[in-house]
Amino acid sequence: MTRISGAFLTGALLLTVAACVGAGATSAPPATQAPATSATSVATATAIPSCGCSFGTSVSAEVTPAATTGGLATTQPGQSGTVVAWGDNSSGQTGVPSGLTDVVAVAAGDDISMALQSDGNIVVWGGASDPAETQIPSSATNVEAIAAGSNFGLALRFDGTVVGWGDNTYNEATPPSGLTDVIEISAAGSHALALTAGGTVVAWGDDSNGATDVPAGLKNVAGVSAGYDFSVALLANGTVVAWGDKYPTDVASGVTRVPAGLSGVSAISAGFAHILALKSDGSVVGWGTNQDGETTIPAGLKAVAISAGGNFSLALKSDGTVVAWGGNDSEQATVPAGISRVIAIDAGGSHALAVVASGS
Repeated sequence: MTRISGAFLTGALLLTVAACVGAGATSAPPATQAPATSATSVATATAIPSCGCSFGTSVSAEVTPAATTGGLATTQPGQSGTVVAWGDNSSGQTGVPSGLTDVVAVAAGDDISMALQSDGNIVVWGGASDPAETQIPSSATNVEAIAAGSNFGLALRFDGTVVGWGDNTYNEATPPSGLTDVIEISAAGSHALALTAGGTVVAWGDDSNGATDVPAGLKNVAGVSAGYDFSVALLANGTVVAWGDKYPTDVASGVTRVPAGLSGVSAISAGFAHILALKSDGSVVGWGTNQDGETTIPAGLKAVAISAGGNFSLALKSDGTVVAWGGNDSEQATVPAGISRVIAIDAGGSHALAVVASGS
C-alpha cells in the first residue's frame, strides 16, 4: 500500500513513481502448501483500480480518515465493492462473510482473508486452524492499509503506525518499538516490511534466510513486497533490489537475482518463490521458480495490477477483468466466469481475492 499525497501506492495501489499493499499475502510452494506471504498487487497510473495485495504487500485505498489524520490518494477515489474469492477453502478462507460490502482493498494470507472497508474497518475470515489470526486488536482503527502474512496480519493506521496480531513466534506480529511515519506495509511467511515516508525500509520477524537483512544504504525506495523468505524493493528510478532466500535449495530458483537491465518498473509483487514486476507500459516480467508456470507470462498481457501467490500469479487488466496462470491444484488459477469491473486483487497461498465494484 502506500499513503500518498499523490505519490505512489503499492500492494494494491497506485505508484506514480514510475510508478501495492498490504497485505497482505501467503504462500504455497509447488506441490505442497506452504506458509504464506503477501503478494503485491499494484496499479499503475493508468489503472482503473486500486488493487489489493497479499503475498507480500499491503493494500490501501480510499478510506475515510479520522478528523485528525491526513488523507490518502488512491487509484479509484470513492470506489468500493464486494469480494469474490476462489481456490482453496480448507480453512474457510474463500467463505466471504455474508453482507460484506463497501470494500476497498483485500489481502490473502495462507489460510486467512482480509478486507478493508472505506471507513477504515477490517474484516477477517478463515484461519480455522489458528483463530488468533482473525482476532483483530482494538487498536486497529483508522486503518488505511492491510497485509497478511503466513499466520499473522498487519494494519497501517492513518497516523503512520502499524498494528499486528496472530502468530508471533518470530515477533512478526510485533512492529519495532518507535516505528512511525510508515506509508506502506507488506507481510509474508513470518516477516514483515515497512516503507517510511523518507524512502527507507524497516524489516522485522524471521531472519533465518536473510529476509529482514535490509541492504546497507538502501534509500529512495518507492515500494516493498515481502516474499516467503525474501524481500523486494522498488526504487524511485524504476529499478528493483531483492535480498534473502538463502536456503541452498532456494538459491537455484534465482528469486533474488533480478534480471539484468530490468528498468521502468512501476510495481512489484513477491510470491512464495517467484517475483512479478509490472512495467510502465503494462507489460509483466517474472523470475524465480517456474515449476508450475507461475513466471510464464501470458502472451501479449498488458496489466494495471499484479499479485504473486504461492505457485500462481494474477494480473488485473484495464478492462476490469482478471487473468491467472501457474499452479491450479486448488483451482486458484481458475478465475470465476463472468467477473468484471474488478478494482482490487490479491493472491494468497492457494486462493485468490478480488473486489468487484458496486453496481456491477
